[in-house]
Amino acid sequence: MIGRLYGKILEKQPPYLLLDVNGVGYEVSASMTTFYQLPELDKPVVLYTHLVVREDAHVLYGFSTQQERTFFKSLIKINGVGPKLALAILSGISGEEFVLAVQNDDITRLTRLPGIGKKTAERLIVEMRDKISDWMSSSPQTAVASETQIPAAPSANQIIQEATSALITLGYKPVEASKMVSKLDKTDKSSEDLIKMALKNSLG
Repeated sequence: MIGRLYGKILEKQPPYLLLDVNGVGYEVSASMTTFYQLPELDKPVVLYTHLVVREDAHVLYGFSTQQERTFFKSLIKINGVGPKLALAILSGISGEEFVLAVQNDDITRLTRLPGIGKKTAERLIVEMRDKISDWMSSSPQTAVASETQIPAAPSANQIIQEATSALITLGYKPVEASKMVSKLDKTDKSSEDLIKMALKNSLG
């Protein structure tokens, strides 16, 4: 099991990134929470990882903190919540907000997340209530980064396409994702900025 990686970021295409570890490129899926904390390209970073083995693929998921990884592992143990949906949950709600939603039986808050219906929200509240203390007590170690450098600026269209693609990957329908991005002020914004803004607007 691959539990931790230290290397340089070669590519960032939310929610995917490519990490160079001693000449070996690891493709990693990460939540937007982790993406917001990543350094620029060619800079070192530490990611805590979890490998999901399927019949058709081995998928590596990366997290900026051990706490977020523990949260992810707790989520995928719940019936009906796979890795993709767990990543969408981590991208759309902070740990603190999730705790409040569970403690307050706030089904409405959880159903605002893409892919979460009423039954799944109810299951999350019931099954996560006893697990909250486990992942909240995990050490919140963050990704390691050095000084940043300014990479070549992507075009405005590329930024919009990246943000839209990331939202689709997180569970939103293509038309819905395009509409979410089209409403945003895109002045001097990165794709990560647009994704964060779109998720915030959609969740109220």
